Amino acid sequence: MARPLLKIQRYFRRKPVRFFSFILLYLTAGSLVFLHSGFSGDGGPAGAGRPAVPPDGGVPMSDGRSLGLIRRVFKDTRRAARRFGPPWMKARRSGKEVEEGRAKYIGCYIDNTQKRALRGVSFFDYKKMTVFRCQDNCAERGYMYAGLEFGAECYCGHKIQAADVSERECNMECKGERRNLCGGANRLSIYRLELSQESARRYGSAIFKGCFKRPDNITLALPVGALIQNMSVDKCVDICTEKEFSLAALGGDNCHCGFPTTVFTLHEPEEEELCLHRCAGEDFESCGNDEYFVVYQTQVQDNRCMERRFLHTRSKQLTALASFPGAGNTWARHLIELATGYYTGSYYFDGSLYNKGFKGERDHWRSGRTICIKTHESGRKEIEAFDSTILMIRNPYKALMAEFNRKYGGHIGFASQAHWKGKEWPEFVKNYAPWWASHTLDWLKYGKKVHVVHFEDLKRELFSCLKGMVLFLGLEVSEDRLLCAVSQKDGNFKRSGLRKLEYDPYTVEMHATIDDLIRTVDSTLRQGNLSGVPEDYRPR
Repeated sequence: MARPLLKIQRYFRRKPVRFFSFILLYLTAGSLVFLHSGFSGDGGPAGAGRPAVPPDGGVPMSDGRSLGLIRRVFKDTRRAARRFGPPWMKARRSGKEVEEGRAKYIGCYIDNTQKRALRGVSFFDYKKMTVFRCQDNCAERGYMYAGLEFGAECYCGHKIQAADVSERECNMECKGERRNLCGGANRLSIYRLELSQESARRYGSAIFKGCFKRPDNITLALPVGALIQNMSVDKCVDICTEKEFSLAALGGDNCHCGFPTTVFTLHEPEEEELCLHRCAGEDFESCGNDEYFVVYQTQVQDNRCMERRFLHTRSKQLTALASFPGAGNTWARHLIELATGYYTGSYYFDGSLYNKGFKGERDHWRSGRTICIKTHESGRKEIEAFDSTILMIRNPYKALMAEFNRKYGGHIGFASQAHWKGKEWPEFVKNYAPWWASHTLDWLKYGKKVHVVHFEDLKRELFSCLKGMVLFLGLEVSEDRLLCAVSQKDGNFKRSGLRKLEYDPYTVEMHATIDDLIRTVDSTLRQGNLSGVPEDYRPR
């Protein structure tokens, strides 16, 4: 074996040019193999009659093969295709509904380039498309429906605008998994997304807020108005956005713009049927009437609560904003800063949060210049360093998953499937679950003056809970500023909340351990004459 190798070595030593020529040929061959894999069987279905150019002037498909190398192509929907319909305007469903994780399969629908069944954004991947991936991409953009075609093309939309056909015509496997119901030739398998109530009411750039009774003083409540012929939701939203108002209220042919105020708080929504009145310019939308308004929140930022500063005089009283990691501390800081106008501090320093606007992050926690100080500490010495405490408590099942996502995906990112299914998750639960209980118990035991806020209550009753936090901090309450804070509640510090695991990551043993910890915390709260943990997660 050594002799042939020696001959090859001498051959190339005498002729270096031959050696470099050999390397060049090798690299060329490897490149050809790589390119061939991109254009081979993973492309679009041959002979399916696909158009040479996708709708809206997108990237040429050439039977779908050119997209084999372009992994992600997003196309914005055309202007005419925008939809802002409220939740009562439901698309027609087929009789059969099949559970598919966090979505329901509702049927197979005709789809073509002249009339798309779903007219939102689209997403293509001719190698790794899966049902869950399509659903996740549509959900993150606030759409109610996700559809798959040719097992590789994902379309999103707010309503279905096509006729349904037999399911047999959509029985194609996805490119990224061996699963049927991923569409067919000009046929779309459509899934209705099971989003949270808040997320399900997002339509394009606007957020549906509800149906509200016309305020008594319309000029004071919604100072700008316009009479619009052929009224549609997007026309009113566009007018209010252009005039830089955060609310667009539709009352028949009248469009009103304004901000949430004490005379129009949005605290008392009416039955949505009272607003059920077709828009003159769009059959699929509702525009309210003279007595009841359909209200949307635009993308305009309400600047009434955006100005913040440090305390004028250094405070000698230190107030902790204490929580277990993943219990919503960063979100609570965001809300407190909006509601009070003062920066919050931190026991730590996080450069990424400082860059996102938490200017108190750089101050030493004992500086006295911030209204409260974030901390996850739970030792007696650390707790007794504070004079008062706002204690955030969250469902441990949710808190553990949130902290796991933060640890492996950042403040608004997500952990990968490899982390969830690997050894990291069990080890994390083993170490962190007992800490969830001991953290709360330590603050209840050693804290000098403790105001308990349950994360779930804060989400449900944001205005009243936030008002209680401001009063506990010893500040006067500005209701207009509180309303502004509520309208800007998400900021840039919230995960989408839409990307859910397709399975319960907690084992039976984990559930038993965590339920025992919840009972312990619930009992301690009640012994201190405080309300126990919310019924949402209290073990039966």
